[in-house]
Amino acid sequence: MKKMKVIVVDDSALMRKIISDMLNADADIEVICAARNGIDLMEKLSIYKPNVITLDVEMPMMNGIETLKKLKKDGSTIPVIMLSSVTKDGTSQTMDSLAYGAFDFVAKPSGVISIDINKVAAELILKVKAAYDSYISKNKYDKTVLNKKIVTSDYVSKIKKISFGSIKAVVIGASTGGPKALYSVITKLPKFLGVPVFVVQHMPVGFTKAFADRLDVNSEIKVVEATDGENCQNNVVYIAPGGYHMEVWDDRRIHLNKEASIWGVRPAVDKLFISASKVYGSSIVSVVLTGMGRDGAEGTKIIKQNGGFTISEHESTCVIYGMPKMAYETGAVDFVIPLEKVADGIIDIVNGKKI
Repeated sequence: MKKMKVIVVDDSALMRKIISDMLNADADIEVICAARNGIDLMEKLSIYKPNVITLDVEMPMMNGIETLKKLKKDGSTIPVIMLSSVTKDGTSQTMDSLAYGAFDFVAKPSGVISIDINKVAAELILKVKAAYDSYISKNKYDKTVLNKKIVTSDYVSKIKKISFGSIKAVVIGASTGGPKALYSVITKLPKFLGVPVFVVQHMPVGFTKAFADRLDVNSEIKVVEATDGENCQNNVVYIAPGGYHMEVWDDRRIHLNKEASIWGVRPAVDKLFISASKVYGSSIVSVVLTGMGRDGAEGTKIIKQNGGFTISEHESTCVIYGMPKMAYETGAVDFVIPLEKVADGIIDIVNGKKI
């Protein structure tokens, strides 16, 4: 197999070595060079042809955001993974980078002997491979497929049973590629949707507040990072904080906990889906968006068993067709929709319209 070629960009010589060593440890990846900042990267791109770029957010002379903008302005299609420190400025700029076209991001390791360095390495390798796969398969689908929908056998009969006011909550799960996908969905939701929306996005500790704030500024509907014990209110989107499972209990309050990870992640989509299904029963809509792994599949199945309505993102618009595929393969998905139609689907179902 031909190796994936990567350029590592970071102003710290130590961090360039750490990141390069992480990636070179994988047999399928080769770091072909490293750059000190955006200016250095631009010079090296005239010589080297990478498949993926890892880009530090905070750098002198030309920082990560400026570099990303320059790459996109020049027409570059090379996927970029941002490396960000968990600081207020770092997390905010990371959310900006996703809006400017970054593929995804990874929280930077804190040092050579950091206890989280192996976890960071595994995440970075997975995301580099996901970026590479996404890049080489981006033309897999003809655009006409985006206007098609896949209907399971009981969809037509089920949609007829949904009437205005019968839906009481929406739950959404996402992972790799999720921040941009969620931005696409949530910013299209109306201010008065009429139900609460609960979201689990696999995201490191320290980043979900900035993510929620960015969504809130750009959405009609209110978006917040969830807090433990708060009442579930209509017309509010609750983002699960990084590092905590988020559940909804019979008291109609949000409950956060640090129980063991599920599928290697915390927060986990299944934790949210299963708990919310117990509360809302047949009055819930679930959505599984792009992501690696199978988190959300079991929750989707339980929501369907309890009479709820289930949606998964169409393969053609997924950055990674992992979680939606696993959900669909349970046989419990009512409707498969391309990303740009997901918000409309949610709104129509909540309003009792046929979609």
